[in-house]
Amino acid sequence: MILKQRLTGPAAWRGSELAGDTSWLHVLTPEAIAGIDAALTHVKTRGLKFPCFEKADFPLPGLVTDLLRYADELENGRGFLLLRGLPVERYTDDEINTVYYGLGLHLGQPVRQNPRGELLGTVMNVGDINDKNTRVYETNLYLPYHSDPSDVVGLLCVRKARLGGLSSLVSVAAIYNEILEQHPEYLGLYYRPLYFAHLCEPLPSLSPIFSHHQGKLSCRYLRQYIELGHEIRQQPLSRVEVEALDLFDAVMHQDSIRLDMMLEPGDLQFANNYAVLHSRNDFVDDPDPALHRKMLRLWLKMPNARTLAPEFPGRNGFPAPGEAALT
Repeated sequence: MILKQRLTGPAAWRGSELAGDTSWLHVLTPEAIAGIDAALTHVKTRGLKFPCFEKADFPLPGLVTDLLRYADELENGRGFLLLRGLPVERYTDDEINTVYYGLGLHLGQPVRQNPRGELLGTVMNVGDINDKNTRVYETNLYLPYHSDPSDVVGLLCVRKARLGGLSSLVSVAAIYNEILEQHPEYLGLYYRPLYFAHLCEPLPSLSPIFSHHQGKLSCRYLRQYIELGHEIRQQPLSRVEVEALDLFDAVMHQDSIRLDMMLEPGDLQFANNYAVLHSRNDFVDDPDPALHRKMLRLWLKMPNARTLAPEFPGRNGFPAPGEAALT
């Protein structure tokens, strides 16, 4: 069903409207950090480490109410939030992995991010930009607005870049409202299935960009993966489809729509992949490799995730060998 009414509510935010509003920013209290440290000690005392432990092995009784509120905000609120103040500087790399994964277990179910089965993705400038198989997140280049193949994506900042690396979010509802108001004649094209590469499958598969189901608008987007999907399938995009993608990009990049934020060490950003698109600008690393920008990415399948329409199939990470992908 094509939605022809303007979207309202907290998910239809614009960056310009949030200027000076930091209600999406939640600072971890000393009590919360003490609870996280106690959970870390509990895991280590039992001889366990990432990723070989369960939610019960990382108990967070003092954070249960907050984490349930965060999960509800991601699905029924603005669709994003930022937790600030995790003391990453006093943890080892192994401890950071354990803490981040443990927090993830209390929000949802971490899912695999590549065929190797990795549950935490390292976002660093380690790739060869001249290799077409290199993923953009493995470089220091501009990362276009996109959604990831999971209900929620989390980013933990371990180290900032020397220059740049600004994170940016846009509301899917705000994009939709702008297209509905300015160019409603293109709306139907976004509901038609297109071939997407890199949806955790061997070959590009079909999905629309927009889907409106049971009162919620969902989006899946990364233009390069649409173009690559159609190239692989040898199904060239039509002129009007290219026009629709051009319009989508033009709206998405409006200054008034995006919300920019610099992730500081110890910041945890979470975003609903159906309601929010995320990006970051290019960056320059410190000459010392030990000080290079480092983010850890978490993909979560959420227990309170929306029901998706049959023509907009769910994507939650890569399957383990012999398993079907989580939907």
